[in-house]
Amino acid sequence: MEKITAFYLHECPYCANAKKAVAQLTEANPAYGNIPLEWYEETENPDVTAGHMYDYVPVFFQGNKKLYEAQPEESYGETKYKIKAVFDKLVQ
Repeated sequence: MEKITAFYLHECPYCANAKKAVAQLTEANPAYGNIPLEWYEETENPDVTAGHMYDYVPVFFQGNKKLYEAQPEESYGETKYKIKAVFDKLVQ
């Protein structure tokens, strides 16, 4: 499986929610732990973010294909649901 690249910002509450959701989902379903997910802080890794088209963080890519992008006012429950949907497709 091609690695999943995730971009975040240190002080972003939506990013904190996404990281929490990933941890909870992986704990509940060990198969998700096999997903090669790498997190990159957006401002510290401009070489990695270059070429990726997105407006909001957190955002997940597989290559240049966007899998998930948080939206303004997204609740923790929505974040977890959307990430679970991405993970479910990846482990099929």
